Amino acid sequence: MLVHIGSIINKKTVGKYAVPAFNTQDLETCEAIARAGEAQRAPLIMQTSVGALEYAGVEELVGLMRTVARKSKAPIALHQDHCHDFNLLKKLVNLGYSSVMIDASHLPYQENLKLTKAVVHYAHKRGVWVQAELGRILGSEDWQNVKSGQDLMTDPIDAAKFVAETRIDTLAVAVGSMHGIPVNPKIKKVLSTLKEHIDLKRLRAIHEKVKIPLVLHGASGVPDTQMRAAIRLGVAIFNIDTDLRVAFNKALRQNLKKHPEIYDPRKLLRPAADALQQEAEKKIKLLKANGKFIHLERK
Repeated sequence: MLVHIGSIINKKTVGKYAVPAFNTQDLETCEAIARAGEAQRAPLIMQTSVGALEYAGVEELVGLMRTVARKSKAPIALHQDHCHDFNLLKKLVNLGYSSVMIDASHLPYQENLKLTKAVVHYAHKRGVWVQAELGRILGSEDWQNVKSGQDLMTDPIDAAKFVAETRIDTLAVAVGSMHGIPVNPKIKKVLSTLKEHIDLKRLRAIHEKVKIPLVLHGASGVPDTQMRAAIRLGVAIFNIDTDLRVAFNKALRQNLKKHPEIYDPRKLLRPAADALQQEAEKKIKLLKANGKFIHLERK
């Protein structure tokens, strides 16, 4: 069922379990994510990147997501991941997303503040949540002037001030996780000096000062024990994409090699989608979201 994000993320759930936010870009991924939620009786977030919308088309992909979510027995909220374009966010709000992320973390603090406040003003008038980022999360989206991960991490005092001034609903924090799998040799060299893990001390300090749900991006590479610890420290949403892609592509390549005679795309893609579903179910259980099925009115 298609639900508002506020019905599956609230103060009562923070610290107990987290909701996975799975990226999608096509029919197979949408349906596999929904099946995972149903199988584990879990609420979840289906989200898009700007790249996914450019690949599939905004109306086309949103229409697909809404249809799959509405037909699913699992409570599913729609969210837009990292976006710099205010006009695109307006369009997605009007197309039915209940949460959008304005990422102005690449801008100076005051400019980040100004743009974020403008998005909040627009979205809140329409009952939509806003997520923003303070600090810079390492990975495929942010590589300028990277010398050490510490340089880009979220400052707890700045975070508290930023949340109070913008009135955002969720805050994406930079505490050591990374986006994607880097392929650029120079980027790999930088990453070789950085150990991907969550700075739990920093996360605890942020949680003590910030009273809204926290979001961890780049969760695919974080150790399971640290993900569980992060839940206790206020992380209510974990963005997961890379692990799903790896599972899908591994199964697809194996199927192509094993069955070179198959030419029907449906028969090639279904085992890959099943592998993605299995990986999504593992993440749901890791975040303790399984069994948290919430029966809500369809939107």
